[in-house]
Amino acid sequence: MTYNFIDLFAGAGGLSEGFIQAGFEPIAHVEIENSACNTLRTRAAYHYLKATNNYKIYISYLKGEITREQLYLSVPKDILDSVINLPIGDEHNETIHQQIKKSLGKRKVDLIIGGPPCQAYSLVGRSRSKTKMVGDPRNYLFIQYAKYLERYKPNMFVFENVLGLKSAKGGHYLEEMEKIFNKKGYQIKLHTLEAKNFGVLQNRKRIIILGWQKNKKISIPNLEEIAIENNYLVKDLLEDLPVIKAGEGVDRFLKYKTKATEYLKSHALRNGIDILTQHIARPHREQDKEIYRIAVQKWDKKQERLNYNDLPERLKTHQNRTSFFDRFKVVASDLPYSQTVVAHIAKDGHYYIHPDIKQNRSISVREAARLQSFPDDYYFEGEKEGANRTAAFKQIGNAVPPLMAKKIAEELFKVLKNEK
Repeated sequence: MTYNFIDLFAGAGGLSEGFIQAGFEPIAHVEIENSACNTLRTRAAYHYLKATNNYKIYISYLKGEITREQLYLSVPKDILDSVINLPIGDEHNETIHQQIKKSLGKRKVDLIIGGPPCQAYSLVGRSRSKTKMVGDPRNYLFIQYAKYLERYKPNMFVFENVLGLKSAKGGHYLEEMEKIFNKKGYQIKLHTLEAKNFGVLQNRKRIIILGWQKNKKISIPNLEEIAIENNYLVKDLLEDLPVIKAGEGVDRFLKYKTKATEYLKSHALRNGIDILTQHIARPHREQDKEIYRIAVQKWDKKQERLNYNDLPERLKTHQNRTSFFDRFKVVASDLPYSQTVVAHIAKDGHYYIHPDIKQNRSISVREAARLQSFPDDYYFEGEKEGANRTAAFKQIGNAVPPLMAKKIAEELFKVLKNEK
């Protein structure tokens, strides 16, 4: 028995990847960003080639032996066309529906997953916005999500977003969501989840709203009760990777330094191939590298975080001295999880300093992907072919950790299987 899904606001496909790993079949991914759509197409190619015993073609792509165009030519056009590069909204919805219809055929949609862009609800997004996100059209993209529920009438849906959704506009948006989802025939249950409870070595809290048709006898699981025991540290994510310094690294491909750690094997991040890609570190100014050394030394000696105001005056270039004291932060290897990986990592890496003082850099694209629990054969594309570090970091920071998504998907698979 298989169940299918449509992924709205799909991003780089972290949520989708978890559902695919749990046995669900993707019908369509809808995403506005060109780079993310290329990532989704490349991942769709991976899944198709692996299922048809043509995995060697994908490996050739990771090694740089064939181009992206050649990779895509090895996959049926309808697989690639299931990635729909359009903004969700009244202007494009009908075009999106027509494309989904081609992929869906006469089948019924079992599940809709996804979450609108989170800037409108996040505390950081509101703090950085001059208007506090008031009047931003992204605030109401859940209305578009509800229109897709009305159109496809899935048995269930999964709506993912940031913790700030609870407090945004005094809870107004959350109340409006519940009203409109109810109006479309769905009951909802809100869960506050921590990625570290799902095998992800990262402190990341998110809201997951599960919705189900009111007329269905469905027993909804309590996702907050799920907790996978974690006996690992962040170093278990990092120690097999080659030593690189700021501005160094190879897009594809590089050899691993050591064998896979137990964590990487048991959680399938290193999933059977000996090919490392996108282990690329951004270059840094000498001043920043000096700050990084101070931050790492402070953690190594005292397990203390660097307070920006404690830096020598010559190293302080930010005018804001009253907030964001921890703008320079080490990804501590001796802790069971890292700080939250967010899209701002695409702008600078100061909040994600590598713990090895000899490497003296911020984390690489592959290290960020691992903190988000993406497997090593997941390749993050840019708009054009070739390495695009900024696009990759942004996609990773915005993603749902696949390991967390997989566990949610496994629970929902059981629910759908037992549905009366």
